[in-house]
Amino acid sequence: MTRSRILVVIPAYNEAENLKSLIPELRREASECDLIVINDGSTDETDNVLQTLGCPSLRLPVNSGIGVAVQTGFLYSVRQDYDITLQVDGDGQHVPLEISKLVQPVEKGECDVAVGSRFVADTGYAASWPRRLGIGIMSLLIRVLTGRAIHDPTSGFRAFNRAATHFLAENYPEDYPEVESNLVLLVNGFRMKEIPVRMRPREHGVSSISSIKAFYYMLKVSLCLILVRLRGRNKSWTV
Repeated sequence: MTRSRILVVIPAYNEAENLKSLIPELRREASECDLIVINDGSTDETDNVLQTLGCPSLRLPVNSGIGVAVQTGFLYSVRQDYDITLQVDGDGQHVPLEISKLVQPVEKGECDVAVGSRFVADTGYAASWPRRLGIGIMSLLIRVLTGRAIHDPTSGFRAFNRAATHFLAENYPEDYPEVESNLVLLVNGFRMKEIPVRMRPREHGVSSISSIKAFYYMLKVSLCLILVRLRGRNKSWTV
């Protein structure tokens, strides 16, 4: 049996310190995967770190947001004809040793998209109550709009088969990429499966979403999800 060609897409904005440890860890724990870092217009030492590590990368000329960065990675995957594409965030919170858990169900054809979930089972992940509340509301909204339960809709730790990768290369949202893309995938008939995985706290830097921003984000993404559902299926695409 021919082994799947797997690409790990790593969107990164000013994550030089985290990439110093993440890239070697990925090479050690997921040696069967190729890597590509999408440097989203970083202004820190990201370029130098990637050059020192000898890690392939694509640099966006300006900071364009995680949606554009991830879609760039999907476009690269499509053009290089990979079978499975993984999204692993550059902040180091996703554990490379857990990658095989996401690849296996996609490779076996059990699902089109495997979502690494902190909340579908007890993984020991501790989140603040405002964050858990916001995630819970978005999860409930997706269930109401699609009839499907996604316990961790904001997770950026995901594996996609060839069809889902090609779809997202053309249809990846910019503003609220993880949550909205999950809804768009479900609306368009893609099979999604949540896999319990361990995640860890960010070691360097800080999240771009504060508590106040998180509340504002939740309101905007909720409205966005409703609009996406009203828009319905992408007429030019069939699974």
